[in-house]
Amino acid sequence: MTSISKRKEESHLVNGGVKQSTWSKAFSSNAVWEEKDEFLDVIYWLRQIIAIILGVIWGVAPLKGFLGIAIFCIINAGVLYVYFSSFQQIDEEEYGGTWELTKEGFMTSFALFLVVWIIFYTALHFD
Repeated sequence: MTSISKRKEESHLVNGGVKQSTWSKAFSSNAVWEEKDEFLDVIYWLRQIIAIILGVIWGVAPLKGFLGIAIFCIINAGVLYVYFSSFQQIDEEEYGGTWELTKEGFMTSFALFLVVWIIFYTALHFD
């Protein structure tokens, strides 16, 4: 029996046939994802949350330039990589490989990060 089907069977037995919500699965370790799109949606929205939080922090702390962008990219990619490889322990190949999961929703989160960073920086550090 493969590990995925074994995890699905265990999840079905534990939940008594009751379907878990997407967000409860997102914050529980080794959750079973029946639909690939559901997990990709979680990755996408977690990136947006990270972008808002880091944008506010970068705006409040007067961080400027390439250093701020580079640190955002490293934190954003790193946190999500640890999330799907260690916390959820999913099979990356099932989703197209590590690179596909790492870049899922990255550009929209980058744009959101820039907007939040600029707004907070401009509002708090005007001359």
